[in-house]
Amino acid sequence: MTHDFDAPSFVDAYDELPLWSAMFGSVMLERVPLHANTIALDVGCGTGFPLLELAQRLGPGSFVHGLDPWVTAVARADRKRRQSRVSNAALHIGDAAALPFRNHAFDLVVSNLGLNNFADAHAAVVECRRVLRRGGVLALTTNLVGHMREFYEVFESVLPADRRSALRAHIEHRATLESVRKLLDSAGFFVRAEIEDTFTMRYANGAALLSHDFIGFGFLPAWREVAGEADVFGELATRLPSPLTLTIPRAYVEAT
Repeated sequence: MTHDFDAPSFVDAYDELPLWSAMFGSVMLERVPLHANTIALDVGCGTGFPLLELAQRLGPGSFVHGLDPWVTAVARADRKRRQSRVSNAALHIGDAAALPFRNHAFDLVVSNLGLNNFADAHAAVVECRRVLRRGGVLALTTNLVGHMREFYEVFESVLPADRRSALRAHIEHRATLESVRKLLDSAGFFVRAEIEDTFTMRYANGAALLSHDFIGFGFLPAWREVAGEADVFGELATRLPSPLTLTIPRAYVEAT
């Protein structure tokens, strides 16, 4: 199954897909500094989370800008903003590596899972530093190496030997806390707080996992690329345990 990312019907449904992003964003909302009269930016705001929630939690007197290159998602976020009457938020279409804002414009910059999606993560965090005021805070979440290890152990067992290096590369491209620290340090940030923990995603069996719409959108294309010409997904669905519990490591990092 393929997805038309620009179809309004897909974007409207997208809000219902990622409990995934909510599980990361909830950690951010528990920890991110909340001060009156904050001017904030959500980089990679997608369809509006945590942008709209953050704007409401900061309240009147604060203002939150959201930016994303995904035009249809930004339009969806703006519809939600109007529907919910969130008057202290605005949406922008743009690239994290070339933020369309002046220097030192923000007290707070947040990004929920943005590091996973930025084409140039270093350029993006350099831009975040540019637009932050002196003493401003960057708060981000990311998933980490080791996510869904229960799945990947079985996936490796069904792959032909010549595809296992592709699987290792796919697994190892994820962030570690050390790599996030190095990235932020290279952009001139000082990490002042970090939290690492895990949550789980549960499925009745492998077939349920592989037919789940969010998995089909967010993960299955990359898994098919790893497998190449090998037709392994029927066997994979059979071999995965029932019930299936997947461990997801996550991190919240706060820097100045």
